[in-house]
Amino acid sequence: MGNHWQYNVLKGLSWLVCQLPYKVILLIGAFLGPVYGLIAKKQKLRGIENVKIGMNMNTEESSQLLDELFKNLGRSAMEILYMPNLTKDFIGKHIELRGAEYLDAALQEDKGVIILTAHVGNWEWMGAALAANGYPATTIVKKQPNAQFTRLMNEFREMVGLEVFARGGSEMIKAAKALKKKKLLGFLADQDGYIHGLPVPFLGQESSAVVGPATFAQKFGSPVVPVFASRKPEGGHIVHILPPLYYVDSGNQDVDMYRLTEQCCQVTENFIKEHPTEWLWFQHRWNTKSDEIIDYDKKMAIRELAHEKQ
Repeated sequence: MGNHWQYNVLKGLSWLVCQLPYKVILLIGAFLGPVYGLIAKKQKLRGIENVKIGMNMNTEESSQLLDELFKNLGRSAMEILYMPNLTKDFIGKHIELRGAEYLDAALQEDKGVIILTAHVGNWEWMGAALAANGYPATTIVKKQPNAQFTRLMNEFREMVGLEVFARGGSEMIKAAKALKKKKLLGFLADQDGYIHGLPVPFLGQESSAVVGPATFAQKFGSPVVPVFASRKPEGGHIVHILPPLYYVDSGNQDVDMYRLTEQCCQVTENFIKEHPTEWLWFQHRWNTKSDEIIDYDKKMAIRELAHEKQ
């Protein structure tokens, strides 16, 4: 209860932002984002180095890309505070769904659908758009360091029609039940997989990739549909729904898991390269080193075998 005032401040700030026209909050966000960039020097420097590798850019080009990224982050921050205004009518006017036929066909398979997404564009508005268009959307969310911010965000998510499973409890059981009920289950799968991940290269660097999407696809036979958001220059967003990926059973589960995880990384990487100013280049995506991954040598042997069979 000691930090409850933070929730009230955020709630009040959200109310103030919601009184403004949408175009005005975008202008404010584009101004405030670079201001934060001046403060977050370590993040910017880390992002520049990752951009240089992932996009094959020089330092000047990478710095310019990060400047645009911070503008977009400012816009997204203001849009998050604006979420109480996300009526179905507003979403219809400002968020365009492209490729909905892929999602509709995947749902027709009657096995639930795993949504593969990333910290690109405004992923919160992406989820709201899916829910507003009648898709039974659920998501597993990571608790933020600030409990009051987490509380507010989950309120906003539920307000726009998302069913939220917070990590740290029985979320995997609830997620499994969601798929059994033929719902969408969203994974932000562009994060570091830590010691339990698979060694999959990502944006030019060795990395540990999360295995959540492939694990659920293997267990339930659910299609994995990549869904990402990008920002329209004039304001608003496009939700890009891409062709589904599948767990293909070759008789070697380790190889099959690796192959689908690698495909998830590749489709995510491709989208980021198409929209490089909208992904969080400074996140700790490559924190886990190769020798920290459990059974690394075995997993590297699986990686080689997966490539031999292709």
